[in-house]
Amino acid sequence: MPMPSESSEPRSCVLQPSELHSSVHDPSLGAVNFLNEIMQRHPKAISFAPGAPYPVFLESLDVQGYLDVFAQRLKAQRSFSSAQVQRLLHQYGPSKGLINDLVAELLLNDEELAVGADSIVITVGCQEAMMLVLRALRSGPNDQLAVVTPCYVGLIGAARLVDFDLVAIDESDDGLDLPQLERACRDARASGKRIKAVYVAPDHSNPSGTHMPEHARVALLALAAEHDFLVIEDSTYRFTSAGPSPTALIKSLDREHRVILLGTFAKTCTPGARVGYVVADQPIGTGRDPARILADELASLKTMVTVNTSPLCQALIGGMLVVHNCSIKRLATEKVRRYQGNLDRLLAALDEHLGDFPQVSWNRPSGGFFVRVRLPIPVDEALVARSAEEFGVLWTPMSHFHINGTMNYELRLSCSYLAEDQIDEGVRRLSRFLRAVVSPVREGVACDE
Repeated sequence: MPMPSESSEPRSCVLQPSELHSSVHDPSLGAVNFLNEIMQRHPKAISFAPGAPYPVFLESLDVQGYLDVFAQRLKAQRSFSSAQVQRLLHQYGPSKGLINDLVAELLLNDEELAVGADSIVITVGCQEAMMLVLRALRSGPNDQLAVVTPCYVGLIGAARLVDFDLVAIDESDDGLDLPQLERACRDARASGKRIKAVYVAPDHSNPSGTHMPEHARVALLALAAEHDFLVIEDSTYRFTSAGPSPTALIKSLDREHRVILLGTFAKTCTPGARVGYVVADQPIGTGRDPARILADELASLKTMVTVNTSPLCQALIGGMLVVHNCSIKRLATEKVRRYQGNLDRLLAALDEHLGDFPQVSWNRPSGGFFVRVRLPIPVDEALVARSAEEFGVLWTPMSHFHINGTMNYELRLSCSYLAEDQIDEGVRRLSRFLRAVVSPVREGVACDE
């Protein structure tokens, strides 16, 4: 091998795309960045893109007050001194978390779901909960994860990062196509593979707002038992279910430890805290430690990812839970009224401004943040850019939520972040945009996806 000459210029290292993990180039990872960038380029555009909390709710958040409440609880219940409280909140903490008992009490109060605090891991948002669960479950190349399509882009991205092979199951009025899921399980077995788990967001899902009725939840559990898979239940938007008796959590119906429950305080408390949780009470079959459960394994993984969830952030959420008697129903009462009002306002505005335009249609969710709008033309990022630049309104292409990358004819509107007058004006702008770009579809001519 020839030695470089003394006069040769040093060369900078240039990495080739083939040298990086394939997930780096996955479109799902770029979807969020695209929307953030276009929102920054068009700050005056009304944006139906973010599924973020209504900003007014965060303006009067008494962070120090809630921290003090949590500190007082530690002193009263655990006989901590002020110095011990300071050390606990300002040092590293246990990987499983500090507020596990409060989350367990919350689930009992609101859901009549009795789980031990030791079966809960407090995570850096729901996104880390997804990452940890998928990393733990994906044990080999023959494992597959079934997801309803369209599916939350964060779950798709997490699966790509851990090389979990995804199987798309069509969405139905009941949440997902159960006969198709059963066929997928049989097809996987026939090809030497196995559907290890199924991801669902049964309560007003992101992105489509679909709500799964109880009979479909029971049927999904029966299918899980028959084909030996786990159910990953994302409860992020459950708090928006109106009425005193919402459909039971799938986890509440579970009698065989088949459901892993994911949750977050981003929508109900504050997204800035980045606090979520996972309930994973599945026993691990080992003679070495028969009492070990999946939550223990997730906590072990967490030590190599984020070490622990910020104790200060947990204390903020913990204080909010204590003040509201460990009940999201109490904590989020005002928020639910706002979000239900925004959803009703959005649907009414669509009826008013687009009701006479039959080329465009939309679904009518009963709760949550999102509405799907269907067009007779392809919907892509170029169309979003034109909408922002020429008409001052932003939204999300539904193609971001499909795993197969095919062209899509739908867009997603989110109403959580906006005031009512912004919703009205945003839909007026959307109507002008759609009437400009959607050519009348000739009778008898349909669009194929």
